Amino acid sequence: MKELAGRLTALDPDAGAAVRVIAYFDRLAESRAGLEALVRGAAVLAGCPARLVDPERRVHVRVETDGTRRDTGTPPDPVWPAVRLSPDGTAMLWLERGGDGAGPAGGVSGLDVASRGGGAAEPGGPAATVLDPRPAQTAAPGQVPTPNTLSVVDAVILERAAGAVRLVLDRTRGRAPADDPALVETLLDATAPEPARLHAARRLGLDPTAPARVLAPLNGRPRVVPAGPEAVPLGAGHAAADAAARPRASQIPSQGQPADVATAQATSRARPGPASAPAPPVPGRHTAPPESRLPAGRLGVGPAVPVLELPRSWAEARAALRFTAEGTPQDPGPRVVHAEELGGIALLADIVEPGTEPPADVRALETAAATTPWLSATLHAVVSTASLRAAAAEINVHHSTLQDRLAHAEHLLGWPIRTPQGRLRLQLALTMRHLARPLSGS
Repeated sequence: MKELAGRLTALDPDAGAAVRVIAYFDRLAESRAGLEALVRGAAVLAGCPARLVDPERRVHVRVETDGTRRDTGTPPDPVWPAVRLSPDGTAMLWLERGGDGAGPAGGVSGLDVASRGGGAAEPGGPAATVLDPRPAQTAAPGQVPTPNTLSVVDAVILERAAGAVRLVLDRTRGRAPADDPALVETLLDATAPEPARLHAARRLGLDPTAPARVLAPLNGRPRVVPAGPEAVPLGAGHAAADAAARPRASQIPSQGQPADVATAQATSRARPGPASAPAPPVPGRHTAPPESRLPAGRLGVGPAVPVLELPRSWAEARAALRFTAEGTPQDPGPRVVHAEELGGIALLADIVEPGTEPPADVRALETAAATTPWLSATLHAVVSTASLRAAAAEINVHHSTLQDRLAHAEHLLGWPIRTPQGRLRLQLALTMRHLARPLSGS
């Protein structure tokens, strides 16, 4: 490698310097160098401070050009050259070049023939040779430098150092949850051997002895998260969820109004039950996932189970997702549904297949809602509140107006909805309406 670098340097100094950078980080990787040693190598080779920031793993390492570690709370300058450790991750490696108070402006494209013993990654490790700064293209003010605005050597330093850092983080700190789709797939595959699933759990940063749960977003990959430490009464989030998911009066078109109205805001911080039914009083408590881990949008939340039972949590999370709604006037209901709160209602998911011919009551609902913009939100308020007066208050209409609407709805649907039997039939019809939809959309 040294001979090749020497020959390339005679032809192209940048190419020769890049080969030496590659060889340097290869030697660090072979010696199993730690994070600080790798960041130190990047700083000494580039001739400017370097820093590693991984918020998920709480890793912050900053090293000066003389090899001294000097962490700081100052956020990175967006104009500094940087590289993400993974395409969809938040961990980044920065070279503090080109911003206020940063290292020498411009890139580097050659090697100083002198070596610096202080740049050694660790005792006995390879000595880092100082890179001689030369002017290079810089990004326009306010822009994040791209590979086109980096010197060749800076780009190679970032690439090789980031690759080595990623391996060390995975080896010593574990992966962040949902970091590797292949590992998640293995973990949720009931046919995979138990040792393989336990290995995947450890690589994903999960404790194999602690319970976890699966989150099923509408149009995203499954996520596996540890079960949160806080215990929440079963059904405790229903009131807040329904309040956020139901459209208000200003968002519900009155009779004869166009249906193009504002969308009601739903909450992903709630723990609602099935899309059309209030939560029954069930004793006991369950462990809920920390709210910050809940993705936005429609979401099914699987039960907390031992790691080896996560395939079951995944199946129940997908079933719970089918009970969710968009939280709009045309599709009122909760955006987040917990499988634990469905109870026996979950059996409906086995009866009504998505994309198949819906039951007659669902067809009646669809036909009536197509010509009556206020129908869906009004009926949802009726089945999810304790009384008709509460339903009228929920959608902010007078009690007599609600009675007129319900009389009209009964005429359209073909059955009474103000009797206990009729209300139960309406609840089932609204729930089956959600279940009959293809999962790809609402």
